[in-house]
Amino acid sequence: MSKVYVFDHPLIQHKTAMIRKEETSVKDFRELVKEISMLMAYEATRTLPLKEVKITTPMQPATVNMLDGEDIAIVPILRAGLGMVDGMLALVPNAKVGHVGLYRDPETHLPVEYYCKLPNDIDKREIFVVDPMLATGGSAVAAIDFIKKRGGKKICFLCLIAAPEGIEVLQKAHPDVDIYIAAKDEGLNENKYILPGLGDAGDRLYGTK
Repeated sequence: MSKVYVFDHPLIQHKTAMIRKEETSVKDFRELVKEISMLMAYEATRTLPLKEVKITTPMQPATVNMLDGEDIAIVPILRAGLGMVDGMLALVPNAKVGHVGLYRDPETHLPVEYYCKLPNDIDKREIFVVDPMLATGGSAVAAIDFIKKRGGKKICFLCLIAAPEGIEVLQKAHPDVDIYIAAKDEGLNENKYILPGLGDAGDRLYGTK
């Protein structure tokens, strides 16, 4: 079964509280999502493999640890997942970025794919799938399904806020995918929105309704 990491870092908790506020502006919301994503990426990349490399400092030769390749892919689930990409790229600027486009059918609440574009070497990369909200889990499961069908193997999922229902669905469908969460909330309402949540992350990122 996959592992679930709920971050208790004070900065992540503080900034997550800020994005929940109804009065937070679009500009501030975007900046906070970027900052939280960067902090989460710092922790989520903790297990990236290292290799010993010989270098020369201004003082003498030395053996140091460096990343064993920089084969990382960030795959946002459109459109809200785009808000998390820049924060992660600030830490891993050489990462490639794929995109999975999904929308939730308003009647069935099931995900519908409309776009999927991934790096050609996705099978060789550590893949970070990102979406601010993990509600029913349907979009996350579908996106990871698409990535696996195209060869992706080493995958983890990062979100800002998750409902227990979504966590359970994602773990059941993809027990090999670890889940990183800034905040775990109470659950879903009758319209499948997270409570207390923060509303629609895409609308709040882009000023739409």
